[in-house]
Amino acid sequence: MADKTAVTLAVNGDRFEVLTEPRRTLLAVLREDLGLTGAKCGCNQGVCGTCTVLVDGKPLRACLLLAVAATDRDIVTIEGLARDGHLDPVQQSFLEHGALQCGFCTPGMVLAVKALLADNPAPGVDEIRHALGGNICRCTGYVKIVDAVLALAAKAVA
Repeated sequence: MADKTAVTLAVNGDRFEVLTEPRRTLLAVLREDLGLTGAKCGCNQGVCGTCTVLVDGKPLRACLLLAVAATDRDIVTIEGLARDGHLDPVQQSFLEHGALQCGFCTPGMVLAVKALLADNPAPGVDEIRHALGGNICRCTGYVKIVDAVLALAAKAVA
């Protein structure tokens, strides 16, 4: 058994002290130790985007980031978006536009869009597609996802 290291993680506005092996990924700690299962383990190689979380406001693959490297960084998972029983506007727009089907990729997609809109509240289609380039969906074909983001962008410029 490997030596364990104390890691302090700031997740969804709360601080957690976790004792973990240094080789464990942030994804493993989020899912197995903290019970935050919104980030999924798809490919475990950083290709599919189902494990996307926001780290210091940027979308990162939790399957590639060691938990020890996430110490004292601001981490947001899909569980951290809804507030006071209300969905985040990105989540609401996905729902309203049918931008989800099986739901496996949805948390990563929503977080990628959240980061995009924080940097650019009114992106065009090409910018949206580029921001979603690291997130694979086998069900939707992306059209409804892009429509959901365009609807949010239209509200931003209105």
